[in-house]
Amino acid sequence: MTLSPSALLKPPQVWTWRGFPITYQQSGETGPAVVLVHGFGASLGHWRKNLPVLGKSCRCYAIDLIGFGASAKPTPKTEIDYTFETWGQLVADFCREVVQSPAILVGNSIGCVVVMQTAVDYPEWVLGIAALNCSLRLLHDRKRVTLPWYRQVGASVLQKVLNNAAIGRFFFQQIANPKTVRKILLQAYGDSSAVTDELIEILMKPAQDSGAAEVFLAFTAYSQGPLPEDLLPRLTCPTIFLWGTADPWEAIALGQEFAKFDTVEKFIPLEGVGHCPQDEAPELVNPILLEFIEEISQRNR
Repeated sequence: MTLSPSALLKPPQVWTWRGFPITYQQSGETGPAVVLVHGFGASLGHWRKNLPVLGKSCRCYAIDLIGFGASAKPTPKTEIDYTFETWGQLVADFCREVVQSPAILVGNSIGCVVVMQTAVDYPEWVLGIAALNCSLRLLHDRKRVTLPWYRQVGASVLQKVLNNAAIGRFFFQQIANPKTVRKILLQAYGDSSAVTDELIEILMKPAQDSGAAEVFLAFTAYSQGPLPEDLLPRLTCPTIFLWGTADPWEAIALGQEFAKFDTVEKFIPLEGVGHCPQDEAPELVNPILLEFIEEISQRNR
């Protein structure tokens, strides 16, 4: 019998941040430190195919951002602001208190913006960044004005409608069911065989938690904050991009513009791969990450 990647890992642990429980998982006890940061609606389980591989030569950690996975989901605005600045501080404090050393940060989707924000605000804790299919934040206020008028209006109306608590919760319930999640993933993944029952369960379980709908709606309404192109010129650490060419949400043609920034050392297309390369094509992603980690380690010896 072949064990699933998750079965090869130690159980998750809990760290307390600002009084809130934050869940993380570790693989490996020696070597350079690496922290993996998931995307919107995902969790540390999205790195289950990477943690055990990277952990063979690294101290590798995957974290559930506050509001996601098994971490706490405090009430938006009254208890916490769900912003990239908040998540950036969370990741920096995690490096300080749990990892206890600067780390190489790896992000997927909005996790890429989180790790960039961390590196901008707390550069002493970040040795390098690997960004996988970075969120372009196309619904950001500054991006929205470049869209056709009907898309601008449609996005604005949807956000206003979802601000109604009852409508917003109903909308979340329609999305947070296995059939809908599977349909979304089949759109996002280039390889449909990677959309497994295990993956559906990983994404569905946190959606049942109290507060999950409120966090989802708070981020859906978050059209401010930094764009990747705001943060990239301010980075002081080496950065690489990996990008699945079959991503239907974050077009590689737009992503390739990031390669023009001085801090970006490599832009690596992953042919036929969708929005979550670490899960869909770990056989491509893991060797690239290991090579990058080794390069950063050599520079810091």
